[in-house]
Amino acid sequence: MAAAHSPNTHQPCSRSRDRLSWLRRTLRRSQQEAIASSTMTATSDNFFNAYAIFLGASMGQMGFVTRLPQLFGAVSQLLSVWLASHFSRKFFIVVSAILQALVVLAMGLVAALRPDNAVWMFIGLAVLYHGFINLIQPHWRAWMGAIVPDKRRGAFFAARTRLTMAASLSVFFVGGGILSLTDSYQMAWLGFSLLFSIAFMGRLVSAWLLLQMHDPEPCCAKEKGYFTQTLVNFRRAWADKVFRQYSLFVAGMQCMVAISAPFFAVYMLEDLHFTYLEFVFASVASIFTQFITLRFWGRFSDLYGNRIVMIITSCLIPCLPLLWIFSDDYGYIIGLQVFSGLAWSGFTLCTANYLYDIRPFRSDFATYAALQASLSAGFVFVGAMVGGFIATYANDFLVFTGLNQWLSSPIFVVFIVSTVMRCMVTLWFIPRSIEPKIRPRPQFLQLIFRIKGFSAISGVSLDWLTVTKRIVKRKPHKNADE
Repeated sequence: MAAAHSPNTHQPCSRSRDRLSWLRRTLRRSQQEAIASSTMTATSDNFFNAYAIFLGASMGQMGFVTRLPQLFGAVSQLLSVWLASHFSRKFFIVVSAILQALVVLAMGLVAALRPDNAVWMFIGLAVLYHGFINLIQPHWRAWMGAIVPDKRRGAFFAARTRLTMAASLSVFFVGGGILSLTDSYQMAWLGFSLLFSIAFMGRLVSAWLLLQMHDPEPCCAKEKGYFTQTLVNFRRAWADKVFRQYSLFVAGMQCMVAISAPFFAVYMLEDLHFTYLEFVFASVASIFTQFITLRFWGRFSDLYGNRIVMIITSCLIPCLPLLWIFSDDYGYIIGLQVFSGLAWSGFTLCTANYLYDIRPFRSDFATYAALQASLSAGFVFVGAMVGGFIATYANDFLVFTGLNQWLSSPIFVVFIVSTVMRCMVTLWFIPRSIEPKIRPRPQFLQLIFRIKGFSAISGVSLDWLTVTKRIVKRKPHKNADE
């Protein structure tokens, strides 16, 4: 008589089919979410400065608009682990995304109502906006690391990056068209309200898609003494001389870039009287160049090392602000933006790669990345404040010294100061730079770079996803006679 089949024999197969089903659905939803969330990030990355100018931000306030939110965002990443430990991971991310959508909607209402102190209200909303982004980011990385199969990670994030860039650039163009059209009818407030409404709806759709995704590890384990251990890890990382000099170089360069970064939009929109569409095309010239030259710089660094690329690009970046002084021709500006994109793509890629190469073997990459990012955020804030101070008094300085006969715009003073300070950072770093020994990545560690956003002035923003593979212990098979 044949043995009866146990109902449990079909359970492993059924579980495998269920896992494959939710995995496919989750990965598909993630790609869709990339498009939805890009409608919001394209607005924040490229129209915040233009929006602040529309609201009437002073030169000093432009520094706060650009960098105070990012400083708060860096602090939020440290708080995110503690906050998320009280909720399930997906719930925390979805609620943060919904709150972020409401913040974006509030920005649109500020444009429509134009209340008193509108600029400061916008700065406060921008702080909340970046805070929510950075609350979400660490847990999104962990979530993606848990669900994306090892063999598909490269293809998955490459496809996601293409979707993100395509959606972001499309929204950027559409936004420029909307703003140019409404501004021609003296209704720019309507254009910004529509733009932030689109961003609001995109983020709501993004939150809904995140809710549809499956999280195999919904609970975040509470870690005792997390902040204390983090500080100990930071101290150990900072004791590494090569890492310390690298971090000071990157943070110092970003600090000097921040002196002038907020004022390129001011110069194009206020001094050169670009339309919003012309502003968009000038910005896209840099963004598109950065995107297409990343592959070139990647191959170049593979052949000659990251150090040489860092030296080349850190010699090009200081001259970028100075070149804006020589001509206001639109074709010249486009060409200058293309040149800027070439320099920034190499700098961004190779500084990210260099951090991995100089990290001591088998040490925690996240600690080094977090410390470097936090240091940069603090330096960038200082640079933006210095730039705002210089811009506020630049006109008086030109009149007092008589240099206004040669420099047609007070913003040129900011550009010159930024150029000089960038050169000093480069000259400090070059004799201290080393070519780290290239080594294979640890066996159980995978590092994935992805493009998370872009800026017309400060380059494509790379993010990394660190994934630790689990070691599955198999039970020994028993012999038949046991």
